[in-house]
Amino acid sequence: VGIAVPSVVKRGKTFTAANVDASWIGANVQQLASDLLRRPIVVLNDADAAGIAEMRLGAGRDERGLCLLLTFGTGIGSALFFDGRLLPNTELGHLSLAGREVEHLASGRVRTEERLGWPQWGERVNAVLNEYERLLWPDLFILGGGVTECYEEFASLLRTRARIVPARFRAQAGIVGAALAAAESASRDGSA
Repeated sequence: VGIAVPSVVKRGKTFTAANVDASWIGANVQQLASDLLRRPIVVLNDADAAGIAEMRLGAGRDERGLCLLLTFGTGIGSALFFDGRLLPNTELGHLSLAGREVEHLASGRVRTEERLGWPQWGERVNAVLNEYERLLWPDLFILGGGVTECYEEFASLLRTRARIVPARFRAQAGIVGAALAAAESASRDGSA
């Protein structure tokens, strides 16, 4: 079973809890879920899971260079890939811009809570994307998360040097990626 969580995950344990209860910090989710479900468990960061789905089967398939998947939902999740290889747990939604964490500036939740129209929210997203470009120089941005269910409403407002594409699996990419990670783990362990 694959489980994607909004946390830094190392060896089945969660180390952060930006958008979930603080009791998740230090939890051995892999062991807890394995004991409960009585089967092998793979636990990974939710944006990493979304990125795995998109890089293997979706919008990033066969892409070379630096690809940055961003999930715009409750926060801003990130998954960074170079030539298809994941650098896990990047947590770029916590990068500071103009004195605020970018996820407190341009997440899907902020758009809803502050009742931002697409143009106003798009300006904020552009500022975030431009900061990522300044620091990382990605070749491709893949945008996922809940807000991308309305991708066509704001796509024309976004401006970057890098190409921008919507996640093929949109808000479901994390689920697909967690399933892929579980299947790959089972295959490696010989239980598939």
